[in-house]
Amino acid sequence: MNHDNNVMAVFSSGKAEMTTTIDVDLRGRVCLVTGATSGIGRETAPGLARSGATVLMVARDRPRGERVIAQIRSLAPQGGVELLVAELASQRDVRELAHQVSSRHQQLDVLVNNAGAVNSTRRLSPDGIEATMAVNHVAPFLLTHLLEPTLLATPGARVITVSSYLHHRVKHIAWENVQYQRDYSAQGAYTLSKLMNILFTYELARRWAATSQTANTLHPGWPLKTNLGREQQGAGGLFDRVTKLVGGSAAKGARTSLHLARSPELAEVSGRYFQRCRPARSSALSHEQDAARQLWTTTAELCGVTSGTGASGMA
Repeated sequence: MNHDNNVMAVFSSGKAEMTTTIDVDLRGRVCLVTGATSGIGRETAPGLARSGATVLMVARDRPRGERVIAQIRSLAPQGGVELLVAELASQRDVRELAHQVSSRHQQLDVLVNNAGAVNSTRRLSPDGIEATMAVNHVAPFLLTHLLEPTLLATPGARVITVSSYLHHRVKHIAWENVQYQRDYSAQGAYTLSKLMNILFTYELARRWAATSQTANTLHPGWPLKTNLGREQQGAGGLFDRVTKLVGGSAAKGARTSLHLARSPELAEVSGRYFQRCRPARSSALSHEQDAARQLWTTTAELCGVTSGTGASGMA
């Protein structure tokens, strides 16, 4: 059976269209999607709800989140939808988000680390971390860490982190300049953060090897019509505008996320990188375990948490 042609909502000019599906029953499952009110996340959330899951949607803006939830409820009444508001660049918000999830739900079957950002100029998060790295890598790391007890208490829980094929452009990690303190490059910061997504996923999968939980990552496709590059200027801004004209839909970009979240065949597949719903080859650098361990330790220090050495690897 081909489980990657599942229902997803295509939001265009406030209207929704539905594609064909093969039914996957997720009733009784709880799924969390970050960045759920735009782009790929806005297509991933209704796809999961259509399969009957309770979907926890994370948004930066409450009014926008409420509008999107109303649309999803009309399209997928068989699923439940809850809104959670958090600014993922802020570790305080990430901690509050994790607390809300764990206090309301005893299980978490799927965590989709989807939210992403790219900044045309160097900015710092409220915690003093380069903002692209803070949203794209540190937030998924910390959120997964904080939700680990709930994930490990849920048999077969899946962590899915959206990366990009652009990670291939990173040939070396300058650890002394990992936050682009010098010579900031919007593209460089973004591509490095996407490599970090994969290094994190592979290391998490290794640390969870003795459990039933899985961790996988993906390239959603390119180019896509999303709002990711809305702040880009110059050549980057021009590319973003062209992408919005000729790029593929965000719904198409969500297919692999939904495939990883729902496919029964992937229940025991972990530590893999996917593209077009199939395993793909990530860069040689992404497989360097020393780099993954160093990134893990560095990020744990930025978050003020223990890096972990036990079977779970994050506690």
